[in-house]
Amino acid sequence: MKEISAIIKPFKLDEVREALAEVGVMGLTVTEVKGFGRQKGHTELYRGAEYVVDFLPKVKIELVIGDELLNPAVDAIIKAAFTGKIGDGKIFIKNVEEVIRIRTGETGNDAV
Repeated sequence: MKEISAIIKPFKLDEVREALAEVGVMGLTVTEVKGFGRQKGHTELYRGAEYVVDFLPKVKIELVIGDELLNPAVDAIIKAAFTGKIGDGKIFIKNVEEVIRIRTGETGNDAV
């Protein structure tokens, strides 16, 4: 099993969720986060005063899937989150040793 964590632009969330559902992803967790990468924030104008926004709003999507869904899920995220502009985000993939569903006690792929 694998855990995918993807940091994307907030307005791309619905497209990514729909793309993942199409490839068979049953559930995911979404967190609103802030951060920066190569963008290093940006300058905005508010009531005539300039100020720097250091941390940009992003969305973090986390999902655990079986190994067979890894490539389709990653491809779906890339296609749905792509804008071609700086700040499209990143995808991180980690191994998951075990999953346990608390309610039923199911383990492994059955728990996912």
